[in-house]
Amino acid sequence: MPSDQPVPKYTRGEGHRRRLRERFLKAGLDGFHDYEVIELLLTLGTPRKDCKDAAKAALAQFKTFRGVVEATSRELIAIKGIGPRNIFGLRLMKAVLDRYLEERLIQRIPLNNSKELFDYLDGTLGGRPIECFTVVFLDAKNRVITSKVLFEGTLTASSVYPREVVREALDHNAAALILAHNHPSGDPRPSAQDMAITRRLISVCRIMDIVLHEHLIVGDKRYYSFADQGHIARMKRELDEMSQ
Repeated sequence: MPSDQPVPKYTRGEGHRRRLRERFLKAGLDGFHDYEVIELLLTLGTPRKDCKDAAKAALAQFKTFRGVVEATSRELIAIKGIGPRNIFGLRLMKAVLDRYLEERLIQRIPLNNSKELFDYLDGTLGGRPIECFTVVFLDAKNRVITSKVLFEGTLTASSVYPREVVREALDHNAAALILAHNHPSGDPRPSAQDMAITRRLISVCRIMDIVLHEHLIVGDKRYYSFADQGHIARMKRELDEMSQ
């Protein structure tokens, strides 16, 4: 004899999550709303908890899927329904993506493809609330050795230390470098300080027989390539003329 009692919420939630997983396994993320992807990630840490409302609240707070993924743990936990346990899926997904993009970059030669370099660096620099200065270290065949954030905060010619850049390059046996940093404003156009930092590092690296190939500024879904715009070649040419 059927019961008139309502189905417990956790049971309904389990069925909903199962359907989400089956949809993903069948067709990937096609047709998924952003909040459903976030919900799926939240349930990795709390598989028996209904996370739909929390996912929608996170998306409303951070505006975009990317905003949710790049939010700090403290910011996420401030959302009702999200706690230290169920942010696991979001943190894991971001870490896995960063590692995948780094390994993909390491297997390629990015010097003639600023777009591919941006695709990697956007995952680590894009959307950050403070400026971060990253150096990509290359070997003598221009293969990527690794990348590292060396400086954080408002970047000026006096806050980016060339000796630290050179020391790291020597520690990694790097023959060449690519510089990159983000503009939290979203506008990737270079400032006078960006130009001064680039010129100074080109000069110092030349003394140590290290080639500086590029300086990429990461903005909001946009980037500015010093190499593509001819600044790297021009600065090197000007330094050659000064040394004659």
